Amino acid sequence: MKKYLLTLLFTVAIVHLMAQSRPMTMAEYTKAKTFTVKDLDNDTYVKFNNEYVLDRYEMRKPYLITGDDGQKKRIDLYRLVAKDSMQDIATVIFYTNEAGKLYTAVMPLFNSNADIWNQYFEDIHAIDKVEKNYVLKLSYVLSKEFSYQLYKSMHAGKDVKEEAGTYGTDICFPGDQLVNLANGKQKALRDIRPGDEIISPDMATQQTHTIRVKELVQHTAENYAITRLLIIHAKEQQRGGMHEVILSGKLLQATPNHPVLTVAGRKQMGAVSEGDQLLCMDAHTRALVQYTVVNKTESAGGKQPVYNIVAEGGDAFMMNNIMVLQK
Repeated sequence: MKKYLLTLLFTVAIVHLMAQSRPMTMAEYTKAKTFTVKDLDNDTYVKFNNEYVLDRYEMRKPYLITGDDGQKKRIDLYRLVAKDSMQDIATVIFYTNEAGKLYTAVMPLFNSNADIWNQYFEDIHAIDKVEKNYVLKLSYVLSKEFSYQLYKSMHAGKDVKEEAGTYGTDICFPGDQLVNLANGKQKALRDIRPGDEIISPDMATQQTHTIRVKELVQHTAENYAITRLLIIHAKEQQRGGMHEVILSGKLLQATPNHPVLTVAGRKQMGAVSEGDQLLCMDAHTRALVQYTVVNKTESAGGKQPVYNIVAEGGDAFMMNNIMVLQK
């Protein structure tokens, strides 16, 4: 997942946090990445050279997260405290994969220097390259536990208005989006051809049927503005002193004016809000399930052609396992 996946934010009070925290230095950030906890199940308060303390964040239970791949990961959160002032300077995140391999990330507080935040982004995305969907799983946990600490991560420090692309009348998708075929496979949108049979969902019955592609419309390559929606379905339960989470995430990209059907009604992509719900198809049962929009970003997508499907026999189809509408 790309950098914008970390922009998940929820509103919480920050007065207490601001009163007892200070920015960390780059030297402290580097040092904190070497800190380890011998026993994550039992060590809730660990000292380092009488200078720093790792204190389990509000004695929260660890998270056990199972994603679409069926692999179970564990996430533990610790406050990093400077012992001289007893002020928080960061949150240390321990991520343990199914093989027992531990990855450590250090999330700065909201008032830390931009260079430290940039290093944090680089570090977690380096982990994401070897641990599939690491950022998605991490973002889910952090969005439940924090808010303002993630403020600096919004848009990865960029002003997306300065990257604005072409806003035109073309209603379409980038060519790398995946269309769900009737045979259970997926095909890149740019490769769809007339006669292809694709899945069409029905909002009223929440059933799917097969429709046939009549035409694939290709629009001239431009630097189109692209809206990106990250949607998540999470099932949580408490078991054995752990937060157990089964997490599934999907990503949809389209021009801001392309229509989608939310549970509340038809909307253009650019008008969809966080908290809106879309229908997605379960990859195993092919049943339609409600997913919640947890993040929306919009920026230029780079010069590229964009596409739209014209099909007979239905007004919707599945893109990236997400229900979208024909224009």
